[in-house]
Amino acid sequence: MKNNFIEYCLNKHGAIKDYPLGTDPLAIKIEGKIFALFYDEKGYLVLKCDPVDAENLREQHEDVRPGYHMNKQHWNTIILEGSLPESDIFVMIDHSYDLVVKSLPKSIRDSI
Repeated sequence: MKNNFIEYCLNKHGAIKDYPLGTDPLAIKIEGKIFALFYDEKGYLVLKCDPVDAENLREQHEDVRPGYHMNKQHWNTIILEGSLPESDIFVMIDHSYDLVVKSLPKSIRDSI
């Protein structure tokens, strides 16, 4: 399952992988900004999220928690081997990517 999500992230235009802290976590970045962190040893995926949506997702799903080692308001941790459907996780990845792209300067956004 995790490999599906990594591949999906890397298929996003401009996405690259990086290992800023060794082999774990795997960071997926766009223009140097992280939009996904895969903690292989823990089975977590950490994604950026709109603060209101983040709270709603945490209330609705026990496998969505505040961001592990990240700003708890803007990041969610998703338990990958939990009960959350893959389709929901793909939507969360899209949302994270879109939030990061929107934060980039217009000249960079236009080139993506």
